[in-house]
Amino acid sequence: MKKFRGFVRSQKIVAGLLLVGFLCVILSTASFLRAQSDSSPAALSDAALIAGFRRVEVASVSDALEQLTGKRMYMSHRMHPIFTTKFAGFARTVLLKKDEGNSDPAALNGMLEAIDQGSTDSVYVMVVEGGEDVAGMGGLMGTAMAARGYAGAIVDGGVRDVAYLRKIGFPVYATGIVPSTSVHHYRFGGSQTPVTCDGVPVNAGDIVVADSDGVVIVPRARAAEVLKLAQQMDFKEHSMYAVIEQTKSIVEAVRKFGRL
Repeated sequence: MKKFRGFVRSQKIVAGLLLVGFLCVILSTASFLRAQSDSSPAALSDAALIAGFRRVEVASVSDALEQLTGKRMYMSHRMHPIFTTKFAGFARTVLLKKDEGNSDPAALNGMLEAIDQGSTDSVYVMVVEGGEDVAGMGGLMGTAMAARGYAGAIVDGGVRDVAYLRKIGFPVYATGIVPSTSVHHYRFGGSQTPVTCDGVPVNAGDIVVADSDGVVIVPRARAAEVLKLAQQMDFKEHSMYAVIEQTKSIVEAVRKFGRL
């Protein structure tokens, strides 16, 4: 009888241990799945997205966008930086409409207010209608943006006070450097509305990525998957350099990594 009770007790212990083990497996699996979900592109926070885009090359972002969307979202060779730079941030769009000879002192007030509404990681994206030889911004506006933590500015038009902007280290891409003004020639046409900047559609909140190769606009809704693919492309390309140096063959490297 004692042996039987001992057997039953040992069976209960075994069953209890199995139950504990089963629960541990369930909890571990749930934890793993939760971790996988949290690290997936869709779970990335705004800060993580921007940090990620600041580390990848714009060329890889451009390639990833074209592969995923079939669209070219890069600005043309006309868009130049006033100094070598690299940044990423969220677009704050501004449109200036031509209004030649206007004497309205408030014609550009909306443009200035739009700057003051931006914050850390904003990128000022300005379109100056027909304004390649008109400065859409200069030192004063650049100083305000820098003070508010803007990542940079993209101007489909001109920029002036370049020496001062270089001095304070505020990055600007523009289609020209000119000494002119928009005062009395333009009026504010709206902010945080869709614009077409150097041929590329930009919506407020899209991610602007810029480096020495140029400027790319990443639609906010596709940002996470674009970043993931761009990171993969970067890894492949950076791995290829050593292989090419070692084998002295780009054909071999492309065959191995499938990246060009």
